[in-house]
Amino acid sequence: MDEFLSFLGQLPWWAWILFFLLIVAIRDIFFNKRHTVSHNFPIVGHIRYMLESIGPELRQYIVANNREELPFNRIERGWIYASAKNENNYEGFGTDRDIYEPNYIFINNAMLPYKVEKDNPNYKNPYFLPCAKLMGEFHKRRRPYRPTSVINVSAMSFGSLSARAVESLNKGCGLAYAYHNTGEGGLSPYHKTGADVVFHFGTGYFGVRDEEGNFSMEKLVTLVKENPQVRAIEVKLSQGAKPGKGGVLPGAKITQEIADIRHVPLGKDVLSPPNHSAFEGVKGLVDFVESIAEATGLPVGIKSAVGRLGEWEELSKIMKETGKGPDFITIDGGEGGTGAAPPSFADHVSLPWLFGFAEIYKIFKKHDICDQIVFIGSGKLGFPARAAMAFSMGADLVNVAREAMMSIGCIQAQLCHTNKCPTGVTTQNKWLQRGINIEDKSVRAHFYFKNFRKELLEMTHACGYEHPCQFTMDDVDMTVGDKNLISTLAESFMYHKCSVPFESMKALSHCEHLGGNFHEKEAKKEVKAMRKENKVRY
Repeated sequence: MDEFLSFLGQLPWWAWILFFLLIVAIRDIFFNKRHTVSHNFPIVGHIRYMLESIGPELRQYIVANNREELPFNRIERGWIYASAKNENNYEGFGTDRDIYEPNYIFINNAMLPYKVEKDNPNYKNPYFLPCAKLMGEFHKRRRPYRPTSVINVSAMSFGSLSARAVESLNKGCGLAYAYHNTGEGGLSPYHKTGADVVFHFGTGYFGVRDEEGNFSMEKLVTLVKENPQVRAIEVKLSQGAKPGKGGVLPGAKITQEIADIRHVPLGKDVLSPPNHSAFEGVKGLVDFVESIAEATGLPVGIKSAVGRLGEWEELSKIMKETGKGPDFITIDGGEGGTGAAPPSFADHVSLPWLFGFAEIYKIFKKHDICDQIVFIGSGKLGFPARAAMAFSMGADLVNVAREAMMSIGCIQAQLCHTNKCPTGVTTQNKWLQRGINIEDKSVRAHFYFKNFRKELLEMTHACGYEHPCQFTMDDVDMTVGDKNLISTLAESFMYHKCSVPFESMKALSHCEHLGGNFHEKEAKKEVKAMRKENKVRY
């Protein structure tokens, strides 16, 4: 035995490598029954699988050009990262976009831009941009709400996102006076660090469910009373990534904390069915919304992807006849989002935001009830030009999900569904989460929102308007096929947006229902600090 060990000790390092490769080759040829490539090409075949595993990274950083990647290309991600870091987010030497591609949008600027006078809040604060409409005003809710930011965080649950990611976004929203939608995973402690909250629930009723998994009005009322930062409630009917499909939260992923927040049993699989059990049909939905608004006093809205239009016709007709219904409607685009979904759903089920929103808005315009509703757009609208397009079509607010994730470090690794997110944003792995510095990332999220609003305001002023709500369907052109070459949105979608009552930005700043704990004097001090920092930086 000693002689054998002595012999092994005398072997050079390369002999050990050859010995290891021999073992691998024997395993590939005689014992591998699953992988044809490695069986037919032992050892070498493994290189193929290694390259395949890092293929997305190779394409992202080496192969793909700046405008090629999906869902967000390198230029788009770069703008978000630079804005979040409050760095130079400009580009030089002109656009590298193909401006003749189908659906390319052009914002029609005015010959003489809007002049910001000294009494305008934007004269000293170029980041102030609240919603022009008051949520719950038409239905006379007891606690109406005017979001202080036209861009806010879309529905992303704790559980889908890590605790540190949720807390970073919430603190960032608080600094930027934006609201934070909880997603359907319930209201967690990480949603309670400073921002306004829109409490969102779906068919699982997580956080407001009884022992049998049914909706509990009592728990919802208690939640609202105990958490004054909850300013509105959103009922999810479907989402763009997988409309009409339920989900299962595996018992292995349910920690004690998640079980307590979602009001679900520990260690057991939890089903989110495709249908609601709390109401039946469109009439039942309207009654359900009204019962929640009456019990809580808050504005109540719905979120849905768009496909078949018959039920939307029915909803608008009921709202017109009764004067009841949701205070806001979030239209989610079929472009998908952070939620994991089968490719068949993500690729083909539900309309993209551009087409879906246009169809829905036309229905409500036909019934003359657009003034009753705050319209919220969600679906790759986290860029100022796209937001301007959305406002011109009738949107009043923009919700962002993946763009907000990028502001706190997401690198579009597209591993959200694997629990292996390398940046710690969409994983429950404690080690990976540790890479998120909450104080740093919250500041970055806050800068993204503020710089977005600043650039959107600049585009608005360039078009001769004071607020984006004043955009019309004639203010945006789109390249189209055939011989028309280019047409306005009004010509493309065959409707004109209803005008939004708007007095002035100054009047909005004095609204008693303005959210986000907005304090104009503190905001002005912060703007001065940001300007001073930018002067030093540039």
